[in-house]
Amino acid sequence: MKAEILFISDLHIAWDKPEITQRFLNFLATRAVNARALYILGDLFDAWVGDDDFTPPNKEIRAALKKLTSTGTKVFLQLGNRDFLLGQRFCQDTNITLLDDFAVVDLFGEPALLTHGDLLCTDDIAYQAFRVKSRSPEWRQTVLNKPLFIRLLAARWYRLRSFLHKRKKSQAIMDVNQKTVVAKMRKFNCLSLIHGHTHRPNVHEFTIGAKKAQRIVLSDWSTENGEALVWNATGYRVEKL
Repeated sequence: MKAEILFISDLHIAWDKPEITQRFLNFLATRAVNARALYILGDLFDAWVGDDDFTPPNKEIRAALKKLTSTGTKVFLQLGNRDFLLGQRFCQDTNITLLDDFAVVDLFGEPALLTHGDLLCTDDIAYQAFRVKSRSPEWRQTVLNKPLFIRLLAARWYRLRSFLHKRKKSQAIMDVNQKTVVAKMRKFNCLSLIHGHTHRPNVHEFTIGAKKAQRIVLSDWSTENGEALVWNATGYRVEKL
């Protein structure tokens, strides 16, 4: 009987990162297939230009996810800051469930709040402004109406621009704001928060009022390694892949 729940994020799958694609395909076929559920908390892809993009390795990823869900493992996906144009067609093709930006799940009797993590980085004012604009239906439709090859070229430019912009920002600005963390956990009445985005895997313990709370940050999947958070009835552990 499938009992474990797996959490991953920030794979940043792309055509020029074949080793990460292969690691993910192996993970789905040999590890996730034994889990009750798999939660992917954003940035599965390094860039997503629309559900009509079947260029490599997108078609292969679609097929592998559909094969996994056909075994009974439920797959849930949150959008990240890189793949936020992913839509319902992708979900229908793979039989996965798209989650809201903040989602509460039951982990063996305890509620936990899930999010990608970018909405917690409220000190990065420039990014938050772009995020509001890029999530509007008008902006999305304008982009998706462009020819696929134009969107693919734009995505490569965006990746380069994002890399250059990050070099100019302080590490503190790109990390989460603790007041925002506590406010969101209070709003959703959760003492556990799981997210990715910052690429700073760790377990942070603190208090909310007089109650113990924790913030679990998932690892990104670099070319050297990858990790999954494994949760079962006895607790959780980090599993290196």
